[in-house]
Order: sequence, then structure tokens, then C-alpha cells
Amino acid sequence: MILRHAFSPLNNTRLMHLCGPMDEHLRTIETALQVRVSHRQEHFRVEGPKAKAERALDLLQALYEIAGRTISKEKVQLMLASETAIEQDEDGALVLHTRRTDLKARTPNQSVYLDNIAGHDITFGIGPAGTGKTYLAVACAVDALERSAVQRIVLTRPAVEAGEKLGFLPGDLTQKVDPYLRPLYDALYDLMGFERVTKAFERNALEIAPLAFMRGRTLNNAFVILDEAQNTTPEQMKMFLTRIGFGSKCVVTGDVSQIDLPKGSLSGLVDAERVLRLVKGIAHTRFTSADVVRHPLVARIVDAYDASRKTQA
Repeated sequence: MILRHAFSPLNNTRLMHLCGPMDEHLRTIETALQVRVSHRQEHFRVEGPKAKAERALDLLQALYEIAGRTISKEKVQLMLASETAIEQDEDGALVLHTRRTDLKARTPNQSVYLDNIAGHDITFGIGPAGTGKTYLAVACAVDALERSAVQRIVLTRPAVEAGEKLGFLPGDLTQKVDPYLRPLYDALYDLMGFERVTKAFERNALEIAPLAFMRGRTLNNAFVILDEAQNTTPEQMKMFLTRIGFGSKCVVTGDVSQIDLPKGSLSGLVDAERVLRLVKGIAHTRFTSADVVRHPLVARIVDAYDASRKTQA
């Protein structure tokens, strides 16, 4: 499909700002939307699938309207992030581009979760083990990277001991915290394959690090996932959420029934759900035992523990 558009009235300053230095902004749009953009003065030509070509033209028009002054790379990426939507199949279900062709929501809450991630800059996924909170979040991150909606994926977890001490583990700091990050590696290998994960690390398109490594950073044009968030303190949670920069998307996952913080400490996830429940742009998805997609016994175990807590209360 070839679409053409001419900007009127002609304004050479706006055209220069729209295209960017050496047509840098046009190349960014081409990469993100997988189209080809060419132009001669105010006449633009876009080649590609109809939906993507139309989206590119809409974006060019929006950029032209704000091109009275220089447009930054971050601004283009931010507008692309809002323009580049996750695809849907004929039934309206979200289509995620990973090597797992069978990947889709299996429960109504999972479907809501995916919709929330697609439509919000920050999404909380809270619920018991086995509900797909982390796996689906990583799948959305891989999909966003494949579509060039983001430039990198950043995955992080708090290194909190579940009844054991880091000091007893062998090796240096990196080797001590690596077991805490292993579930994230496993999800990436399943969704991308070992070779592609390795190459993504080499070109800095993938980063996995303990939460403490996030302090002082600003994460632009990234898909950021905080896993096991029930083991953050309120201060750590605030620190993490304020790392989010332009063109970024963030997912926070956790199970408030498995908090490993010292007794009496307030979980940052519990606190954030209360404090941020009415903040615009933030979505909350609550999972239950009905969303467990592991062995059937897992759902029964979750229900048994929930019933026991209610009895003790």
C-alpha cells in the first residue's frame, strides 16, 4: 500500500523540524512502524501495510502540527509509544509477537491484564502464584521490543531472602543475586530463545538487575518490569516508580500473600495499591485462584491458605 500526503501551507522550518537532522525522525518512524517514508519538499510518500502506513501519516501530521520548534528524539519516541498499539486478532484478543505462537490470555482476568498493560503507562498485577502475572508482563515487553515500541527491556526484583541469607551463598555479589533473577531469565529464554536473548544482552536491549541498582536512574523508551514487588518497602517502591521516563511502560507484579519482609514491615506493593488507586494512567489487575494456570493443585493450595488466614483472623 502506498499513501501520499502534502503538508499545506508549506513551511520549510516545520518540515525541517518534522524530518529531524539527516531525516532522523523519519528513520525512527520507519523502524518503529515497519514502513518506508520518502519525501520531496512538502510531498510525503509512505509505503507499507495499509494500517501501518495510515498510522505513519497520522503521526507525521501530528508532528507537523507541533513542529514550530525543534522536535526532540524523545518526543518522537513518546508519540510512537502512544501510536504503536498491540495488534488484535479477529476475536479482539491481543496478539503478542514472541516465538510462542500459542501465547494468549487464558482467563478473563488475564485478558483484562493485557488490556491494562496495552492502555496504561503503569500497570499493577497482584495475585497468587501461577496466574501468569510475570510471564505475561515479560511477553508484553518482548512484543514491544519486537515492534520497536521501546528500545530496551529492563527487568528487576528485590533481592530479599525467603528464609535464607545471601551471605551464605557462594561467589561475588553478582553470583549471589543471580538466583533471585533466574525466573526472569527463564521467561525470556522461553519467549525469545537463548540466542536472541544473548544477542539482546550484547546490544544492551536487555537488562536484568536487582532493584537496588535502579536508584538514581531515569529509564526512557524502555519496558520496565518490577517482579516480586511485595518484597519492596514503600520507599523502594516510590524510588522505582519515579525512575520511569519518556516513552516507557512499567508493569509491577507481586503476591501480597507471600511477603518475605521482616515481621511488622509494610509492603511497598500493599502501600502503592492504596496510595495510587485513583491516579490517572495507572491500572490495577487483581488475580484469584481461578486464574491459576499451573497444576490444578496450585489453585487448591492457594484457596486452602486463604481459608486458613480468614479462619485465624
